[in-house]
Amino acid sequence: MAKLYFYYASMNAGKSTTLLQADFNYRERGMATMLFTAAIDDRFATGTITSRIGLDQSATPFDAKTDIAAIVADKHAHEKVACVLVDEAQFLTAAQVDQLAHLADVVSIPVLAYGLRTDFQGQLFEGSARLLALADSLVELKSVCECGRKATMNLRVDAEGKAVAHGAQTEIGGNDRYVALCRKHFTERSAAAR
Repeated sequence: MAKLYFYYASMNAGKSTTLLQADFNYRERGMATMLFTAAIDDRFATGTITSRIGLDQSATPFDAKTDIAAIVADKHAHEKVACVLVDEAQFLTAAQVDQLAHLADVVSIPVLAYGLRTDFQGQLFEGSARLLALADSLVELKSVCECGRKATMNLRVDAEGKAVAHGAQTEIGGNDRYVALCRKHFTERSAAAR
């Protein structure tokens, strides 16, 4: 039976790198994969999964209206899809996560979703919340806080590196906009910004 996996972590934990390695492993064995990434993530190139260590791969961009199950079913009808891999899975809608569960349960295609668990205010993203509820396997990838503890939170910062406490849930950025911290340091720095 195929499974739905959710690999989650704070920023800079290597989620995209791990996804690209999994994709490579399938393709190296001659198996077809399908990669998806959030269309909103335009830090490098729309429709490309890019890791901070320089790896990249083309992917199908998705937004809230994308029917991922239909796209996969169309390709699967012509060529067996061995695995579906989704980067930036926090940006999925709950309905899209249900589609991924359908692909695993009914179509028997394993689905590996990678994303953030929480936003810069410590709140769950819609896609992450649904994945936490439905995934057969939850895997936390580790990142490190400036103090050496495990980083689990994402602090949004301004151009001077000061914590930002308010704003839209989604603001695309990298090391210039976000810092991965342990809960203790996230709480301290967030409180200072309020």
